[in-house]
Amino acid sequence: MITVHHLENSRSQRVLWLLEELGLPYTVKRYERDPRTMRAPPELTAIHPLGKSPVITDDGVVVAETGAIVTYLTAKAAGALVPALGTAEHARYIYWLHYAEGSAMPPLLLKLIFSRLASGSPWPLRPLVRRIADTVLLGFVDPDLRRHAAFWESELADRPCFCGADFTAADIMMSFPLEAFAARGTGTGPQVRAWLDRIHARPAYRRALQAGGPYAYASTGWSPTA
Repeated sequence: MITVHHLENSRSQRVLWLLEELGLPYTVKRYERDPRTMRAPPELTAIHPLGKSPVITDDGVVVAETGAIVTYLTAKAAGALVPALGTAEHARYIYWLHYAEGSAMPPLLLKLIFSRLASGSPWPLRPLVRRIADTVLLGFVDPDLRRHAAFWESELADRPCFCGADFTAADIMMSFPLEAFAARGTGTGPQVRAWLDRIHARPAYRRALQAGGPYAYASTGWSPTA
């Protein structure tokens, strides 16, 4: 039996959603963040040495990293939600599957870190730290995020899903960065908003929310990932 070690408000929500879309049986073990640091609890290190979520166990097999979990689970479901090999849609699928974590998430994490840097600094240093953080945000992070947002808009202007006409597991991978971006109120365009409305209306998405519990990114809010 597949067990999802699910951390609140984290990437592991996508794994629950994928399992609901695939119709694979699973159980959920929930973990709560440290209320002070918002980090994952140490109990997760018993599952994987890095102590991060998402991670699944399946009859003794441990799989971490969202993209690896998606590959493992779609293979277990006989390739469901994956375009056929040799098609243009499959080439797009491979790209978006890896883009979600490799390109989209780093600037979002930098936005989070530098936005909170001053508040976590000793008070005499806060004005200086705030100026440094603002310089990085305005000169590097925010322009980078705007480029990504424009890219998403252009890609979704020509197709309803990231790989083409059909919904795939790559759309599930893209959900977390786009939800996090939208939750920050950082200028989500009409194509992205429409795409988010479509995925949020999917019955499997709603069932995954019930399975995982409160999930801030489906509406508003922003928290650090594990």
